[in-house]
This record gives sequence, structure tokens and C-alpha cells, in this order.
Amino acid sequence: MRDRAMESVQEPTASESLYPASRLAAAREAAARAGLGALLVSPGADLRYLTGYEAMPLERLTCLVLPVDGDPVLLVPKLEQPAAQASPAGRLGIEICAWDETDDPYALAAAHLPPGIARVGVDNHMWAEKVMAFRAALPNARQELAGGVLGALRMRKTPQEVAALRQAGAAIDRVHERIAEWLRAGRTEREVGRDIADAIVAEGHVRADFVIVGSGPNGASPHHEVSDRVIEAGDPVVVDIGGTTRDGYCSDSTRVYAVGEPPEEFRRLYDVLRTAQIAQTDAVRPGITAERLDAIGREIIADAGYGEYFIHRTGHGIGLEGHEEPYIVAGSALPLEPGMAFSIEPGIYLPGRYGARIEDILVCTDDGGERLNLTGRDLVILP
Repeated sequence: MRDRAMESVQEPTASESLYPASRLAAAREAAARAGLGALLVSPGADLRYLTGYEAMPLERLTCLVLPVDGDPVLLVPKLEQPAAQASPAGRLGIEICAWDETDDPYALAAAHLPPGIARVGVDNHMWAEKVMAFRAALPNARQELAGGVLGALRMRKTPQEVAALRQAGAAIDRVHERIAEWLRAGRTEREVGRDIADAIVAEGHVRADFVIVGSGPNGASPHHEVSDRVIEAGDPVVVDIGGTTRDGYCSDSTRVYAVGEPPEEFRRLYDVLRTAQIAQTDAVRPGITAERLDAIGREIIADAGYGEYFIHRTGHGIGLEGHEEPYIVAGSALPLEPGMAFSIEPGIYLPGRYGARIEDILVCTDDGGERLNLTGRDLVILP
């Protein structure tokens, strides 16, 4: 698979292309349209999206203060100033204001806002203690969630972001291609999971975010992780894995393996699931709604008699977070647009017996969808 981000040494650096200064202007404009006077953004994916700075979540306040009218400022504890300046934020041309231990950082933030500001948006993951401190520092400003503003920007990926997600997808595919090295009867899920986690890092991530190895009946629990259960001959095994790359973008892919010959009923179940997942990935295109995409696979599974065993939404968005907008779920009339990236991961789970899930990350393109996970979707039978 061609790595578009590495085609030419003349292309912008990762920080310049993935974290451009134009995002601050776009966020300011979106906040103004929402009637907000400013955004207050603490450590997390929103801050990294806007500045490129992966700040540590500390009790000390780090916050991007982004007024609709006025210059942005990134407030950081003085001991974090070198890290902030070394990050892409240091090349955005914004003020990085370091505060001392005896300063009141919330008062400093308020001082960078226009007097009389009426409404501010705080990022959705800001700690409650910080929200309350801002309430005291800005007693006349109504606090609102900024997720509606920032989420709408983040869920439409740029070509550079898609390239980063493509690299992450290729890296997690390489791990799936190595599963036979570790998955076999007689080993515990935990032992297999430990090897997979090491491989996630070795194959191009800075960290493994999650490893699910659900063997036999554990595969019927969608969010099972690992246990000391010994994998047995004939077990179907759900392997759902993902990590974060150096650029900050995430991977997530699920495949199903069988250690030896699985039960015949499981083969029938898996064939239904594969048909549903392929139908959904083939249906991705601009204009289709999230709920219709969910329904396509759900109807196939229900018609085969497994409807009550598909117990979760079809998918979630992905980018700087493993789960973000858009969500592919019943009740969401959101039409897909080019640049939206999300998982397609229908599942069938028979309690106490086994389960199966097939997951790919897709990007909606101008005329369809691009799968970013390219390993096969057939049931893999291991010796």
C-alpha cells in the first residue's frame, strides 16, 4: 500500500500538515457561528487537534484560551513550558504563557478574554474541578460544551489526516498478519495479549491502546479484554486491537480466528456476519445516513435469525481518539461526507458459547468509501 505521506521529501512535516495554524481560525469562526465568545480547551484530543500539543493531564491548568475576538494564548505551568514550545504549538505563532506556582491560572485565563463575555465553550473532557474553577473566575459567563463546535471540525478529516489513518491501519494490519505466531491452544488469553501488545508497538505505534483476545465463550462479550482462560482446540477467538501512532492518530481492527476446526454452527454464524459487514462497507458513500448504514448490516443479521445477538452500534468515528464522531448507529440521521472516518464492525454474540466481530476502518470519499484495513475478512483457521 502506497504511503502518501512519505512520497516526497519536499512535502510538509507531519506537524505542519497534520496540525496547521488554520485550525485555530476555523475553530474561532465555528465558535462565533455557535454564538460563543471563546473556547477553553484543556489537555486531550481537542487541544492536540488545535495545536499539536499532547499535553499531560495534570492538576495544574493547561488551557488554550481562544477568544472569538482577540489573540489566542496557550496557558501552561512553567515546568511544562519547554514541552509546549517543542511541540507543534511552538510553531503556530501563538503566545505560550507560562504561569508560576503562586499564580492563579484561571484569573490569567479570564484576563485574556474580552470583558463582559457572555458565553464560553469548554471542551467536553475538561475535569470538573477545572470547570468549577472557571465558573468562579468567569461568574457572568455561561459555560457550554464545545463538543458540538470542535466535533464538527474534527470528524471531517483532511487528506493529511487520512494519510495518517492509512498508516495506522497498515500498522495494525501487520499485527493481524502475525497472529499465528502467538495464538494457539494451550496458551492463555493473557499470554497471547501480551505478545500482541508488544507487536503493536513494534509495528509502528507508540502505544497499544487496547488488546481484546476473546476465546470461546469470552468472545460473546464485546469488550472482554484478556483473562487467564486457556485457549482450547476448536475455540473461535475474537482479536480486536488498536493503538496510537507517533502522529497521534489511532488504529482499530477486529478479526476472528479459530484454533483448529470450530463448531459448524459458528461457521454459519460467521458467514452471515461476513456478508453483513461486506454489504455495509460496500454501501459507504456520501449522502447515506449513519442510521441507514447501520440498518443495512442489521437487517441481514436479523433475517438470518441473529438479530437479538447484534447488541451494539455498527461503528464509531476515529482520528485522534479511538472513539469520536461520527457514530454509525440507529437514530442518527447524519449524512456521511467525504473525509469522515469510522469503523464498520457488526457483531454476533451468543452468550456462554462464542461470538464474532469483523471491523474495518473506512473513510468516506467523493464517490464511495476506502477501507483502511486490508487483511482478509474470511475466518482464519489456525493449526
